[in-house]
Amino acid sequence: MLDGTAGQDLPVGFGFRPYRGDEDHGAMAAVRLGCVERDRVDVHSVVEGLPTAAEIAEASARLEEPSRNQILVVLDGSVVGYSTIRWWQERDDTWLYLHRGHLLPEHRGQGIGSAMLSWAEARIRQLVIQHGTARTAVIGANATASEQDATALLRAAGYRRVFSLVELELGDLQQVPEPGSALPARIRTGPIGPSHYRAAWRTVVDSYADTGFTQRWPFQDFVDTADPACWRAAWNGQDMVGVALCSIHRHDHTVGEVEELSVRTDQRRLGIGRALLLDGLRSLREQGATTARLFTGTANPHRSYDLYESVGFRQQNEYVRYRKPLA
Repeated sequence: MLDGTAGQDLPVGFGFRPYRGDEDHGAMAAVRLGCVERDRVDVHSVVEGLPTAAEIAEASARLEEPSRNQILVVLDGSVVGYSTIRWWQERDDTWLYLHRGHLLPEHRGQGIGSAMLSWAEARIRQLVIQHGTARTAVIGANATASEQDATALLRAAGYRRVFSLVELELGDLQQVPEPGSALPARIRTGPIGPSHYRAAWRTVVDSYADTGFTQRWPFQDFVDTADPACWRAAWNGQDMVGVALCSIHRHDHTVGEVEELSVRTDQRRLGIGRALLLDGLRSLREQGATTARLFTGTANPHRSYDLYESVGFRQQNEYVRYRKPLA
């Protein structure tokens, strides 16, 4: 049984069916591969790249009730598209219900995308009632700047752009610049061990205190995903004042990622961020990475974009985040 629209608006021959688990992951990965050329997908992206069947399986396993919150579009039994719904609470207590759909290009322009969107919105409204979150719930959807079809569909359905992320790449970690000017004498840098985890987590969380559209990040989640081999921190005396959390990509060990670069507000403009970034990048290189990726908000008030470009990062794509009122 499907929640929401039952596929009555789909063209003849097409239908919706629930996600069935392992048997679907290869077909879902094939859909993503089939969208690469039309949507100009950056297959190496650490934001929204080209997932393997194994990665889709992992993402599906993290969903709550995946057979009810993930739907497939089939044509004569073959999977040609799918949509996924997930949700979380943001710092300002907003409950974001995010849907993301993918449809093979040869089947676009027939109303299938609109039917997928209608299913997602109907299912989200059911979830909001079940969760009792109507007071602060909003519907969200994502599209890259290069996904023209998805962008047009969302805008026509009343979604508005609320913010965007840009992803940058440093194409050759052998070209990492030297540190340059020395840090103030009282500042020291070094690796992050388990005894430093809470301070490192607090440094990152505090840096997002006034940033909208950010997900809550409990300390236990930080601990559960900790991978400190390429993590670096800066201290002023005994006080941690900045962190660079870098890691090797799980499925491609030649790619490193700068997941977080945070410096305490009162310690900025001292060169700490640059020193931590360069130290983290050298650590990634020592671990076998040849390139590095990161993403940051386009409206970043701390001008971190300038820092990244000065080190050699260049923009790859823009990832636009849309929202729509629940009503």
